[in-house]
Amino acid sequence: MDLFYRSTRSNSDGVKASQAILKGLAEDGGLYMPESIPCLDKSLKEFAEMTYQETAYEIMKLFLTDFTEAELKDCISKAYDSKFDTKQIAPIVEKDNTYFLELFHGATIAFKDMALSILPHLLITSAKKNNVKNEIVILTATSGDTGKAALAGFADVKGTRIIVFYPKNGVSPIQEKQMITQKGENTFVVGITGNFDDAQTGVKQLFGDRALAETMDQAGFQFSSANSINIGRLVPQIVYYVYSYAQLLKTGNIENGEKINIVVPTGNFGNILAAYFAKHMGVPIAKLICASNENKVLYDFFDTGIYDRNRAFVLTSSPSMDILISSNLERLIYLTAGADANRNVEFMKALAAEGKYEISADMRENMKDFYGNYASEQETADTIKTLFEKTGYIIDTHTAVAAAVLSKYKKETNDKTKTVLASTASPFKFTRSVMNAIDTKYDAMEDFALVDELSKIAKVKVPKAIEEIRTAPVLHNTICDKEDMKSVVMKFLGV
Repeated sequence: MDLFYRSTRSNSDGVKASQAILKGLAEDGGLYMPESIPCLDKSLKEFAEMTYQETAYEIMKLFLTDFTEAELKDCISKAYDSKFDTKQIAPIVEKDNTYFLELFHGATIAFKDMALSILPHLLITSAKKNNVKNEIVILTATSGDTGKAALAGFADVKGTRIIVFYPKNGVSPIQEKQMITQKGENTFVVGITGNFDDAQTGVKQLFGDRALAETMDQAGFQFSSANSINIGRLVPQIVYYVYSYAQLLKTGNIENGEKINIVVPTGNFGNILAAYFAKHMGVPIAKLICASNENKVLYDFFDTGIYDRNRAFVLTSSPSMDILISSNLERLIYLTAGADANRNVEFMKALAAEGKYEISADMRENMKDFYGNYASEQETADTIKTLFEKTGYIIDTHTAVAAAVLSKYKKETNDKTKTVLASTASPFKFTRSVMNAIDTKYDAMEDFALVDELSKIAKVKVPKAIEEIRTAPVLHNTICDKEDMKSVVMKFLGV
């Protein structure tokens, strides 16, 4: 039985998984959602004996039903290989009564690698299945990590080009260096004079420009997305929540059927939505703890039922979470509104026109699995310092936001449920913020000296991703105003 995908904004006919992956965003501006969330068809004990790759196949086959077994296994084997520095792909480290799920062992040392290592292969396979003759142009807005992970995944992949927009002054120095030194004839990186929300809005406008789509088609191109709005990004993220539960079961840290909590540092809402999907597939998850930084639009939403982006945008030490429009939240709104596209459209219209909307009491009841809170910059820094002094384990700023919020949750509720924390980036990606949190004396050191010092005190080898950019030349230096994104895209494509 094929699983079909529908837009969150219309009741039009569903499309197959490969078509949803190719399109990225539905033509009406909505996000693709499966008509139902499938249930696990293997027991948790069976999953406990599987490798990451085997787990990935068992989960993804349930969602990507128009892919053959051979096609899917080929995509998985190409994605989860020696690019990762551990055979486990997503190892779990227990520190201070918390299970840190390390999602940063891929090529760009951030959790985005978990999905963006496989997306190019899913996309190319989808193009073949649908007899696509056009060159696929990946358009992506990034708050720091998606951009590099997408660039690394798509670099020199035949039949594709990739254009990444990032906020020029809104990412860490290491994040920027990773992007602007990216090799690949088909890659293009653009800094915009605005914030992430400006970049994301600009990309959505390009997707919704029908005249541009026609011009592109005539020139032999078509757009697709590598952002977390693409279900080809969302589905692979479900895998590591199933895998982490199974691994805890295998090691005897939990009993079969025992519920766990999951805490996720959250920006665009895709990562924690994947955990929500895993719960509804049958993974015994109790609370989904949504951790925000000082851009606490999601905390306020779960607290009040009002989503309101009308507020100051704060640049923090956890830039991948510096977001006021959490795109993937639309999928949760759609689900909790009873998969009612018309209701969802009204909320999205209000968000576009007034910058806010308020959900109903029944929808809030349907979101009771979620708990939201936030961490200030000081709380984030204190969490890094305290955990290091207590255990010797060093976490990045985003992971620290999640750890700080978990601490608040435990104090509020006295909940003793075992918890998996999504550790979304290596501390080496945010070296200055991490080292300053440990001791302000480090602030006088230059960026790569800090890298070596972090390696020394953490007793961890400098990741390959960092070593590669020490002396790498800058290959991308384009800067544009947010209003000029369309012309920059057309110029790069020669349209």
